[in-house]
Amino acid sequence: MDENNNDPQLNIELDQDIAEGTYSNLAIINHSVSEFIVDFINIMPGVPKAKVKSRIILTPQHAKRLTKALAENIRKFEKAHGEIKDYEQPPIPMNFGGTTGEA
Repeated sequence: MDENNNDPQLNIELDQDIAEGTYSNLAIINHSVSEFIVDFINIMPGVPKAKVKSRIILTPQHAKRLTKALAENIRKFEKAHGEIKDYEQPPIPMNFGGTTGEA
């Protein structure tokens, strides 16, 4: 590393409860002109009700950066491990308001 580099370093702290993560097999995306809201949900087969496990709110600019970062990481993953298969799933009936897209 160049010792003459004057770029400030970002110190990121990761608490233990956050480090454990939250499993999600469905993401619901809503947006307005000023933000994207991504709700992460864990749906269990045969269970008619599911709760949002985590919600992330992003500016449109951060949402676009996240999309690019995910695409780059998927490209690297597939280069190392092969293509990720996208299995078709039947549509899930939602009673969720707003402009919505699934991921």
